[in-house]
Amino acid sequence: MLDHEQEQALIAAAYAAAENAYAPYSDYPVGAALLFDDGWVVTGCNVENASYGLALCAETVAVAKAMGEGRRGGLVALAVVGLKADSAPITPCGRCRQVLNEVAALGATDPLVLCVSKDDVRRVALSALLPHAFGPGHLA
Repeated sequence: MLDHEQEQALIAAAYAAAENAYAPYSDYPVGAALLFDDGWVVTGCNVENASYGLALCAETVAVAKAMGEGRRGGLVALAVVGLKADSAPITPCGRCRQVLNEVAALGATDPLVLCVSKDDVRRVALSALLPHAFGPGHLA
């Protein structure tokens, strides 16, 4: 469980990442910040493309950065923010839930997901966002 200061720092990191988003088509900048068990934080922002299917979500960018630096497992929490998320808290899309599940499975964790809007933070376990997830164990 994160304390209030840790939550606020993680959310602030996600907002800072969203400022770097490349979102000319949706005009919906998103940022994500991943917290690992040793205190390491990695961020990502959405990167859109004129070929819409090639767009990258903030969470996927953050996971790719973490994996590219050799991070395997230890994911304990993440925050997802949308700069235009005024009403309902933003949640990871289905693809991102699956990508996050892969990282969580590597360390046998069930990370806390902070889904953020302007006035609200929804706290939910990844397993609640993606019940009965497909993972490495299904490939055996």
